[in-house]
Amino acid sequence: MIINLFSLVILLLILCSSSFLVSASDSGGGNEYNYKKGDSKGPENWGNLKPEWKLCGNGKLQSPIDILNKRVQELPQLGKLEKDYKLGPAFLKNRFNDVMLQWKGYAGKLNLNGTYYKLIQCHWHTPSEHTLNGSKFDMEQHCVHQNSKDEIAVIGIWYKIGRPDPLLSKLLNHIKSIRDKEIDVGIINPADIFKFGGTKYYRHIGSLTSPPCTEDVIWTVLKKVKTVSVEQLKALKAVNHGFEENARPTQDLDGRKVWFYNPRKEKKST
Repeated sequence: MIINLFSLVILLLILCSSSFLVSASDSGGGNEYNYKKGDSKGPENWGNLKPEWKLCGNGKLQSPIDILNKRVQELPQLGKLEKDYKLGPAFLKNRFNDVMLQWKGYAGKLNLNGTYYKLIQCHWHTPSEHTLNGSKFDMEQHCVHQNSKDEIAVIGIWYKIGRPDPLLSKLLNHIKSIRDKEIDVGIINPADIFKFGGTKYYRHIGSLTSPPCTEDVIWTVLKKVKTVSVEQLKALKAVNHGFEENARPTQDLDGRKVWFYNPRKEKKST
């Protein structure tokens, strides 16, 4: 009986130790891949790191892309973005390859041709992942939406150095202290992200820009560029040592079309 009890205690200790190791290794993606060119875990090798990441290497609908104005096709039928966002409680999370702002409940939706995509989370890449005519911006924000079929739609927003971004101003102290824990940031209105004017956007069918590089993602990249302060940009970069630059290189179009929505052309066509 004593021997059995001792064995049980040892078994429990082993299980607890194993659970700790698993939870520690699963705390983020920072040790599974990186953005360093030429590294064994760098972008050119993501597709070889795990079988479920193979699209990162052989996919034909990969993002980000370089958007060339001379090649985009204007398509008035795309229509103005129909966003219906709601105030909601949110939290910040250090994912070790980026900083994510996620809403705890329903935060509104995006309507794309009658299909509704719920807003899930936003995160930031420095520098930008999508480029315009071969040029990068200082930062890019991704607002990730998902519908009832688990299909994904992302709105990408470019930033350049300038005045502080209002949302990041609210989150700045939290970002500076986040480290490896989640931080409740209170009520956040997603609509505040888009209060900077501009209705023109680019559209392409692509993928997630980090593993597993899931394809058939509907991308909307806004044409108007927002501003971010030097302090805000430095704070985001400082969170994740080794991921100060977390932008995947642009991918081949492989024959895909890139469309452009201009409300002025929509009015002329009606």
